[in-house]
Amino acid sequence: MNIEQITPVLLKDAQKNDYAGQDPFDGLNSSLFKLAPSLKNGLFGLVWIQLHKRLAINIRPLLGVPKMRNPKGIGLFILGLLEDYKSTGQNDHLKEAIKLADWLLTQQSDKSLWQHSCWGYHFDWNARAFFVPKGKPNVITTIYVAQALYALSEVTNESKYLDPAIDSAHFIVKTLYKECDGRHFFGYIPGESAFVHNASLWGAAWVAKVAVLTNNQHYKQLALNAARQSVSEQGADGSWVYGARHHHQFIDGFHTGYNLEALRLLSDELQIGEFESAIAKGLTYYKTHLFEQDGTARYYNNNRYPLDMHSVSQAVFTLLKVGKTPDDFTMAEKVINRAIQTLYMPKKQRFIYQKNKYFTNKVDYVRWTQAWVYYSFAYFNRQKMNSAKSAVLEQL
Repeated sequence: MNIEQITPVLLKDAQKNDYAGQDPFDGLNSSLFKLAPSLKNGLFGLVWIQLHKRLAINIRPLLGVPKMRNPKGIGLFILGLLEDYKSTGQNDHLKEAIKLADWLLTQQSDKSLWQHSCWGYHFDWNARAFFVPKGKPNVITTIYVAQALYALSEVTNESKYLDPAIDSAHFIVKTLYKECDGRHFFGYIPGESAFVHNASLWGAAWVAKVAVLTNNQHYKQLALNAARQSVSEQGADGSWVYGARHHHQFIDGFHTGYNLEALRLLSDELQIGEFESAIAKGLTYYKTHLFEQDGTARYYNNNRYPLDMHSVSQAVFTLLKVGKTPDDFTMAEKVINRAIQTLYMPKKQRFIYQKNKYFTNKVDYVRWTQAWVYYSFAYFNRQKMNSAKSAVLEQL
């Protein structure tokens, strides 16, 4: 099967399950924790999540972990549906996007607590740096939901989608902007000071976009502060480690791609050239160290494993939105085709989660895998169609 055939199949499968599924990090949704909820927070909760994430078999049904919708996953599906709508003009895609967006509006984190529009995950989440209870907003989920609502508002002209998309920037500024440890940045979640480049840069990119939409010079300055912070910590070779903490000192593909896409969006919105050198240097590093000659998207700069469709999907956006050259388009197509060869399961009509050196994890994760693939493939298909149309027009 090729990308054009796979894209609608992924959407159909998601629709069959009402966009609900399981997630690499949803282990704490187990009904067993009703008996001992205090175990979620701390070492036991961290180990429990990692056990579910790393096991190549899905034990969630045995432990009472339900399939659920994830707000970020739904945002990704909306963005993909809008790409398909623009490609085909089929109203069914738009109607589906509207239906999902209306659901997202009901899933906002508690406004009495956070004051502005924001979103979190549908599960308690225990990481090494912090514990995040279900529904507590985070910057990445908020931004992908906001992007989806904003994109839908551009098509429908509906303020009910535009207003919360813009309002999310107020949450990001008022709750997540930090000045500590000599840094200026946007945090990942409220109340935590862990510095992570992709979270800060995406926060900066969205705040910059809203600053332009609302002519807010203060927001523009905050966005520039955060962008300059990450650029100042870019490696001489163009790389970024994940973050500042000792266990964040790794370089991987999709977070590098996030950084580049966010910097590109920020620069385009603010119409500045200040970060062009950093973007160019970062893109060169990305293409040189995070892919193999056959098109395999590497997870880490020093290890190809695990092979993961998250890395592939972000490669599509980074190459087409940041690189933009014909060679970048060719490279993106090569990466996609290689992923279809190695990670697609024709009989199940979906992609695996991860392929490691000695084993393969085929658990179906909707938010992490299928939603990202659908959006990136729909985006690629539309860009390919537009490129073909342009080529025809040039010949006329």
